[in-house]
This record gives sequence, C-alpha cells and structure tokens, in this order.
Amino acid sequence: MYKLTLKEYEGLFNKLYTSLCLFSNKYVTDLEASKDIVQDVFVKVWEDKIEFKDDHAIKSYLYTSVKNKSLDYLKSKRYKSTDHFATNEMEKMEKRSFFLREVVIIETSTIIDKAINSLPRKCAQIIRLSIKEFTNIQIAEELGISINTVKTQKKIAYKKLKPLLKDYFILIAFIFD
Repeated sequence: MYKLTLKEYEGLFNKLYTSLCLFSNKYVTDLEASKDIVQDVFVKVWEDKIEFKDDHAIKSYLYTSVKNKSLDYLKSKRYKSTDHFATNEMEKMEKRSFFLREVVIIETSTIIDKAINSLPRKCAQIIRLSIKEFTNIQIAEELGISINTVKTQKKIAYKKLKPLLKDYFILIAFIFD
C-alpha cells in the first residue's frame, strides 16, 4: 500500500482527467457537471490521502468513484426536478455491464488516439477523417490532396497502426461489436 506523492498525483490527474470527464459525461450528459464530478473525486483522493495497492487499483478506484458520483448526481433532487430522468434509464446505468462497457470504450479510445497521434501529421489527419466516416473523395477534397495520396497515406497509417494496436484487438472488437 502506498500514498501518492504530489508529483504522482499531478501525473495521474493529467493522464486520466479527460478520460474520466468523458466517462462521467456518458452518465450525466453535462460536460461541466462531469468536470466538477471528476475534480471532486480527485480532491477526495488527495485530501483523504487514500492508499492504493498498485496502479490498477488507482484506476479502478477512480472509475468506480466517478461512476458513483455521477449516479449520485443523477439521483439528486435538483437533477430529478429539472430533467425528470427516467427510472429505467437510471437502472440501466447502474448495471455493471454499462459501467464496464463505458470504461472499455473510454480506455480504448485513449489507446487509439495515442496511436493515431504517433503517426505523421498527414496520415493522422486522414485517419481521423476516415474514422468520422468521410469517403476517400471527401477526405481528398477536405485536405486539398489527390485521392491516390489519401489511399497511400491510409496504407501507411494502417501499416504503422497495426503493430501499435495488435495487443488491443479484443478491446477494439468489443467496442465495435
């Protein structure tokens, strides 16, 4: 068991803040509320000087805490009175399968984004547009390049992404199932 040093805490915050905000937003669909929720969780970790067994335990604790605080937010009187959140929607979100799926989606998206960021700039641009379901013709028009350049850059990108993402194939398949 160990307590986080200030440097470790800051590194953890910088590494996971955005992912945790996106995760919370899957529940509360309000980015500002999500940011507040995540900040509250990080403040609690720091103020309570919570001890962790390892890095996996830290991540697990943070995702679970953000989920619980997000659900608490949804259950709060203020939220119920202004949005009339459906009971069956709340029950769906409280299920472990929803939680696990959302964690996998956020974590996998982060892994894919990091891999795409490692590509040359033009390849990364083309892959990002491709993910947004742009056709090769639309990508060529958007970037002012030829269709053949788009195709060539995609081949280069896929060739570089394949070894980077091979260990995550199961996760990626789970998301797009």
